[in-house]
Amino acid sequence: MYLEKKVKRNKMTNILYQKRAARIRKKLKKINSERFRLTVFRSSRNISAQIIDDKNNKTLVSASSIKEKRSSKKKTDLSLHVAGILAKKALEKKITKVYFDRSGYKYHGRIKIFADALRKGGLTF
Repeated sequence: MYLEKKVKRNKMTNILYQKRAARIRKKLKKINSERFRLTVFRSSRNISAQIIDDKNNKTLVSASSIKEKRSSKKKTDLSLHVAGILAKKALEKKITKVYFDRSGYKYHGRIKIFADALRKGGLTF
């Protein structure tokens, strides 16, 4: 009985998360048709991000903490490191203006640190 309720709750949470992410993405795509989309994925251990051209459906730049060796145990330091890599790659391809798709995550913690590090790296959003 308990397990059934837990599974039902997890399915509902996942559905609500997907709806929220789709709603945010839809609003952002309407407003920002001339910019590229910077999307973030956060798991319990890693963080990854990519800059996507929605007109051509192509990923232009990507960075992930999975590919990098973990030099520190703090996940916030890992977010700063990945943001620095992504900002450097984007500037090499002359991408400066993007819009930030937080993918349904709340704008605090690692997501906020990641966004602030990208701004310091030279991206504007």
